[in-house]
Amino acid sequence: MKEVYEFLKECGTYYLATMDGDQPRVRPFGTVDIFEDKLYIQTGKSKNVSKQMQENPKIEICAYKDGKWLRVTAEVVRDENKEAKKHMLDNYPNLQDKYSPEDDNTEVLYLKNAKAIISSFTEEDVTYEF
Repeated sequence: MKEVYEFLKECGTYYLATMDGDQPRVRPFGTVDIFEDKLYIQTGKSKNVSKQMQENPKIEICAYKDGKWLRVTAEVVRDENKEAKKHMLDNYPNLQDKYSPEDDNTEVLYLKNAKAIISSFTEEDVTYEF
């Protein structure tokens, strides 16, 4: 999991895919955190992406850096723990003017049943499951 976290953190922007009914939706994301041995992402509950993940928690993440790409398939689980929200926002102070651990909008989600594959054209795939 740490390797996946570091890949996402280093690339800065990754792409998260959800389902909106039968239509895939992809958008850029930038938040990633490890809290209590779980990999987390963050968004706002008022956003369509949040509604899509609550309806269908299966997601896919894709990222690229230095000639390698990462794909993660997982299910997301909403965590209402204020400490998890605070930990995320402490690592992203630029979001603190939009989100707070105490508000009803801040959403942190951890990945479960995750399978991550780092690939390139020059090396064998590396797979992680967490």
